[in-house]
Amino acid sequence: MNRASLKGWNARNIWHWWAVGLGSGLSPFAPGTAGSLAALLFVPLLVRLSLIQDALWVLAFFILGVIAATRTGKDLGVHDHSAIVIDEWVGQWLALYPLLGRHPLWPGLFTGFALFRFFDILKPWPIRWLDRRVGGGWGVMLDDVLAGMAAAFVLQLAYVYGVL
Repeated sequence: MNRASLKGWNARNIWHWWAVGLGSGLSPFAPGTAGSLAALLFVPLLVRLSLIQDALWVLAFFILGVIAATRTGKDLGVHDHSAIVIDEWVGQWLALYPLLGRHPLWPGLFTGFALFRFFDILKPWPIRWLDRRVGGGWGVMLDDVLAGMAAAFVLQLAYVYGVL
């Protein structure tokens, strides 16, 4: 990512750091994938929390993500700048929700990651529809929430039918 694409970036702005996933979105290659990978660092914490606490965690990150994405998008002059990856964090955690509380966790971790990236990148209907019609931080966050939910649904089916 070149400097020009980050015109408006302020390293002292906490909302900017939040929006770029504590720096994971500043990766010069595949920032969305880098953000999703960074979200996996929190899985050891999430598996120790109850499912209700996990839901509250994701909800808090979603709300803060809407604020951070809105402010950072305005400052950078780009609605959904590629460096903004807090939406990938929330979407990735939603995708992995069926894994939480399961042991062993590892067989589904790669699958959940791959499913989320699949839905996030390809944006099948209704994800693409939502992405095109909702602006600001809400739009940045909601398409990834939908991608995460779609991935979670497929991951849950894989468990139900004994694929994982």
